[in-house]
Amino acid sequence: MPESMPPVLTTGRLTLRPLAAGDEAALFAIFSDPEVVRYWSRNAWTDMAQADEMLAAALRDYADGGGLRYGIVVSATGALIGVASLFAFNRDNRRCDLGYALGSRHWGHGYVSEALVPVLEHAFGALGMNRIEADIDPQNLASGRVLEKLGFRQEGFMPERWIVHGETADTVFYGLLKRYWDERAPSRSSVDAAG
Repeated sequence: MPESMPPVLTTGRLTLRPLAAGDEAALFAIFSDPEVVRYWSRNAWTDMAQADEMLAAALRDYADGGGLRYGIVVSATGALIGVASLFAFNRDNRRCDLGYALGSRHWGHGYVSEALVPVLEHAFGALGMNRIEADIDPQNLASGRVLEKLGFRQEGFMPERWIVHGETADTVFYGLLKRYWDERAPSRSSVDAAG
C-alpha cells in the first residue's frame, strides 16, 4: 500500500517526483489556467494560497498514505508541467483512482501518456493494486484517448453527475485491471518511449 513518500520515477523525457516546497508557482500556473480546469469540478485558481493548500494536502497524503501526487517534470529543463495522482485507496479491494493535469502549453506532446506508464506500473507493482479507476467528462476527448491508449476500458456513464462551472456535466467511468495492464506489456514500452 502507499508508502510515506512516493519514489522518483523516470521515463525517456520525464521525471515524476513528490511535490515539494518551491513547486507552488508552477502549480499555480497550471491550475489557474481555465483551459486546464475546463472539465474539472473546480474553478481556475485565483490565489497562490490554493497552491499552498495543494502542496499541504499532498504532504499530508504522503504522511498518512491517503494518496500519491507526483509532479511531472521535464527532465531536460527541470520544469514542473503537471501532476499525476493515485488516490481514494481501497486497501481491502486493492483499488484506487487516477487523476492527472498538464499545463496547456505542454499539450499535444504525449507527456501525460508517457508520465502515466510508470505511475501505473508502480501502482500495480509495488502498491499491489488490482484495479485503477478514472472518471472524466465525456466531452474531454483527449483525456479519453489517453486512458484508452493505456488500456483503460470504458465501463459506465452517469448523466449530470457534477456541476462544473455552474452547468451540469456527465461522467464516463474507465477501469484498468492489472491483468489488462499485464497483457499490454510490449505496447507499454512504446508509449513510454514515444509519448
